[in-house]
Amino acid sequence: MNYLPENPFELNMDAEIQRISQWIQNVMRTDIHRRGLVVAMSGGIDSSVCAALATHALGPKKIMGLLMPEQDSSSASTSKGELLANHLGIQFFVENLSPTLEAIGCYRVRDDAIRQVIPEYTSEWKNKITISRGAEGKFNFFNLVVESPEGQQQTERLPLDQYLTIVAATNHKQRIRKSLDYFHADRLNYAVVGTPNRLEYDQGFFVKNGDGSADIKPIAHLYKTQVYAMAHHMKLPEEICNAIPTTDTYSLEQGQDEFYFSLPYQEMDLALWCVNHNVEAGLLADRLGITLAQAQWIYQDIESKRRTTAYQHLTPCLIEPIF
Repeated sequence: MNYLPENPFELNMDAEIQRISQWIQNVMRTDIHRRGLVVAMSGGIDSSVCAALATHALGPKKIMGLLMPEQDSSSASTSKGELLANHLGIQFFVENLSPTLEAIGCYRVRDDAIRQVIPEYTSEWKNKITISRGAEGKFNFFNLVVESPEGQQQTERLPLDQYLTIVAATNHKQRIRKSLDYFHADRLNYAVVGTPNRLEYDQGFFVKNGDGSADIKPIAHLYKTQVYAMAHHMKLPEEICNAIPTTDTYSLEQGQDEFYFSLPYQEMDLALWCVNHNVEAGLLADRLGITLAQAQWIYQDIESKRRTTAYQHLTPCLIEPIF
């Protein structure tokens, strides 16, 4: 395709909201057979729009919000989650995950792995992981960034074993959250809403059997740019509509582009749209003001992430019966 529209993400928002709402109603009635929906609300744009769509489809009395902070979470996440719940008029519960995560060794295992890279690190320090060489056309690698209580930062390249251990320990957070989602869903005879947008779903930016688990995923077809536009259209609180996407997983503030994507979400959305519509890489390069080689590498990185995370979309593999 040798044409790139000025705004490929334009939607008739009223029609799309109605279409999603009707889909939720139909799925609940014909496939899931549950009385309502549980939505884990982080205060971010995706979970907020999912909660709003669920409320629009079923009414506030059939939606339960769940806020699940832990010691590394931003306090703003909980306050924005409460703000949204009150805005939508839905019931919500706050579940503090820190004691559970402490008990299963999440923080201890993570900190031990960090100390193998930065020996002076203590639990009073903050940390995050960042991706490097993203848009340079080179192999990706990951850095560990730590900050002392005095505010001094240190960055070291992460060896593979320590990277995998830190990520595995951190993934406890998403998996414990999902366990609580399903606890509340079971006790209420509700279903669980998954909140990935199209960029996250396509590129495997979720934890298998963690935030990747759900009964319905109402915005997995929408680019994040469209999710932001929908939030504004539905008149969600400004604090949510204008929030910058973060992982809210590590104690240092971390943007999604720092950890996983090659570019900020607006540009990643455009790149993914171009890949999905077979747009020539040169047109993306012109639109983003990058070189053709960089645009080609971004295309390759999108396809690479699809291959390496494909297993996250798989259902369990079974042997076919022979009798």
